Amino acid sequence: MQNWKTLSRRTVLDRGKFLRVEDHVVQLPSGQIITDWPWVITPDFVNVIAITVSGKYLIFRQTKYSLPGTSLATVGGYLESGEDPLAAAQRELREETGHAAEHWFPLGDFAVDGNRGVGNAHFFLATSAQQVTAINADDLEEQELLYLSRADVERALTEGAFKLLPWATIVALALRHDANQPVN
Repeated sequence: MQNWKTLSRRTVLDRGKFLRVEDHVVQLPSGQIITDWPWVITPDFVNVIAITVSGKYLIFRQTKYSLPGTSLATVGGYLESGEDPLAAAQRELREETGHAAEHWFPLGDFAVDGNRGVGNAHFFLATSAQQVTAINADDLEEQELLYLSRADVERALTEGAFKLLPWATIVALALRHDANQPVN
């Protein structure tokens, strides 16, 4: 199999570091050329499932502009320019929850949209988390930090309480990892 080839690109919308939209001219392996393939550029981001030393999962109840009502959510945020994904995950955990974790497990790096771009997600499981400082988040949405049991998280996932795909995905991956490799 061969990849598509980008022949040219043109910016059609630039909203700074959080959003840029381009039109690409691409050539398919068959030789066919598509002259107006939309491409969306957003920053890469991290999501973290953190489990405290007492076995509680740090989960938020929060609002999001595109979601009706509230959703359960994980720790997360955008990578800063040049920032390593693990460093971003550790920073976000500390900023959003005031916790630091002793053990970190990468759960994978994923393209958000294989045909249109939209950044990459970097998922981490953090265990043996303890509160080390006050919360210092600069998030725009209202959020409430919850300390949930594994059973509560499993039930919430099954019931669709994590309303964004990245959150549901990382929760499922973390539960699978946790089930196969117990944490102390």
